[in-house]
Amino acid sequence: MMRRALAEAVATSLGAAVAVSEAGSCAEAEKELSRGAVKLLLLDLSMPGMNGFAGLVSLRTAYPDVPIVIVSANEEPSLIRRAIEFGAAGYIPKSMPVATIGDALRAVLAGDIWAPPAASELPLNDDTAHIAARLAELTPQQLRVLLLLAAGKHNKQIAFEMDITEATVKFHLSQIFRKLAVQSRTQAVIVAQRLQLSNSGTATGAGAAMPETGASAGV
Repeated sequence: MMRRALAEAVATSLGAAVAVSEAGSCAEAEKELSRGAVKLLLLDLSMPGMNGFAGLVSLRTAYPDVPIVIVSANEEPSLIRRAIEFGAAGYIPKSMPVATIGDALRAVLAGDIWAPPAASELPLNDDTAHIAARLAELTPQQLRVLLLLAAGKHNKQIAFEMDITEATVKFHLSQIFRKLAVQSRTQAVIVAQRLQLSNSGTATGAGAAMPETGASAGV
């Protein structure tokens, strides 16, 4: 129901020519992106597979040319600001009227960053912005290794889950340590833990992706 409402809001805001497709998880949203025709992606922080801001950072790393807008029930200004710092091009609270959603999406499509006024007025957190910039240097494979490391996986387990050799895992870890400017697995895990949400809303999880012929939406 949430996905359908979001899709209708997107179509109403951007016009009938917009084509909207839906996805039920972060993994399904990535499949939509892999087709190569996506112009804009809408994600709910609570949708399956997001894992805090990890899903946002992962998709931004893999598809840097596709702007991502977070749609969430959580309206905490500091959390909204963190989403922007971790690479979101916009943040739309679900309480926003359709007209405002349209304004936000058009602003993002025009290359702007959009967030509610209360969040926009908050100063940047230099520490978070610094970490976000370092995470952005990781390749999709390296980011996945980091997230598995943060989940408590050993090298052998990481190698099994990613279908790579332990030597490759060790190589990725060396690159991760260098790019994050850390010296150990523990320090790398601490960086990865910054991707977790400090606040959690009651959102059902929604994502929307917009192909060049229109838009696609998913929750």
